[in-house]
Parts: sequence; C-alpha cells; structure tokens
Amino acid sequence: MKTWRRHTLTGYSWLMLVFLYLPISILMLYSFNDSRINATWSGFTWKWYVSLFDNRQVMQALMNSLSIGVISSVLATVLGTAASLAIKHYSLRWRTIVNGLIYLPIVIPEIMMGLALLVLFSQAHIELGKWTLIMAHVTFSMPYVMVIISGRLADMGKELEEAAQDLGATPWRTLRHVTLPLIMPGIIAGFLMSFTLSLDDFIISFFVAGPNSTTLPLYIYGLVKRGVSPEVNALSTLLIVSTVLLVIIAELFRRKDSKNGQIHF
Repeated sequence: MKTWRRHTLTGYSWLMLVFLYLPISILMLYSFNDSRINATWSGFTWKWYVSLFDNRQVMQALMNSLSIGVISSVLATVLGTAASLAIKHYSLRWRTIVNGLIYLPIVIPEIMMGLALLVLFSQAHIELGKWTLIMAHVTFSMPYVMVIISGRLADMGKELEEAAQDLGATPWRTLRHVTLPLIMPGIIAGFLMSFTLSLDDFIISFFVAGPNSTTLPLYIYGLVKRGVSPEVNALSTLLIVSTVLLVIIAELFRRKDSKNGQIHF
C-alpha cells in the first residue's frame, strides 16, 4: 500500500511538472523554427534571434526594462533594508499592524494594486512614464526584500552588535562593520529578487506605463495582439532564461545566508 501511494504521488508530481513546463518548452523550441508558422517544424535556425536584436523597438523595450529594473531594485533594497532595521531596533507600539501593512502588497491581487496606483498618480497629476513605473515597482518589490532581510535579522540576534558597542563602537560603525556584512547575502538576494519581479511584471506596468516607457512584457503583449511571430517566441525565450538565471542566483545567495545564519523565509 505504501509503495502504491509513493508511486501515485511521484506520478502526480511528474504530471504537474509536465503540465506546467511543456507549453514553455514548446514555445522555446519553436523560437528556433525556420518557418513563421508555429504549427509546422521546418528546421533549426537562429534568424529570429538575429532579426529580434535588429529590431529597434525591441531594444528600446529591453533598455526600458533593464533601467527600470535596476533603479527600482536599488531603491526597494535600500528602503527595505532600512525599514527592516528600523522595525528590529526600535520598539513600535503597533508593530503587528505595521508588519501587516508592509507585507500587504504581497497578497493584494496585482490588478487591484495596479488600478490603485493608477488612481493615485492620476489624482496627484503625475504624468505616466518611467518614474511612475519605478515607483510602482518599488512598491511591490520592497515587501519581498523585507521578508528576506527581516528573517535574517530575526535569527542573527543582538549579541554581536552589543559586543561591538561594548568595545566602543558607535551605532554607525556597528551597522557598517557588523550588521551589514552579516546580512549582505540577504541584501543581494533581495536585490536580485526585486530585479526579477520588475523584469517580469506585466499587470501593474500595464496600468502605470506611459507612451514612451514600454517594457519587454508590454511589448510582447503588443506583438501577440497583432499576431504571434517567431520573434515573440525568441523574445519570450530570452526573458524566461534570464529570469531563471536570476532566480537561481538569488536562491544561491539565500542558501548561503541560510547556512550562515539558519534563516528561513
């Protein structure tokens, strides 16, 4: 009976993996198809990747995604780190409520958050463009940074910081030479996670993007509406591969941090 259950669970797990990743695999495979028609395989080619990089609109969308992702990730990491340190070191009367409000963007549906940000920018008479995208991406990325860093701070304890202060270190020197080095893997993992979320976001970006701030996901959506071409497959493949690599790097930093400080999030 136990063997039967184990085989059933194993088969079900593999079935779910096939269900999830088979469409992605087919999409990536047909990015190398020599034919413009995805229904038939005509041979292997790299020409769709070549034509993709010759497309100025694609390159502009790529540069928008990269610049917005880097700026928003830096801001989210700095603000998330500062907020995590503040919550840890200062007694807050409504700590539970504050934590709930900070982590709320993680569970709010993206379409509601995108609409709320659009209304906010509209009421504040802020023109939609790159900076509204950056502010929106910081808003939904910062809680993920805080989840990572707060977990590291919670398990780090106060012993090392107190020892440094007993030896005459000022709070700033303690932060610079003790706290930040200990949580640095978490900070790097938070930055990479923020960049991944920014690079992949479509729904929130759809609401707050301006006419000259089209990102890669928005550009892909526009291509699909006009008809799927192998260039869309090639662009999607590059986006998937880059995202997977970033997630793997972030996970490696998280595991390194977990081994050093026994952190779980």
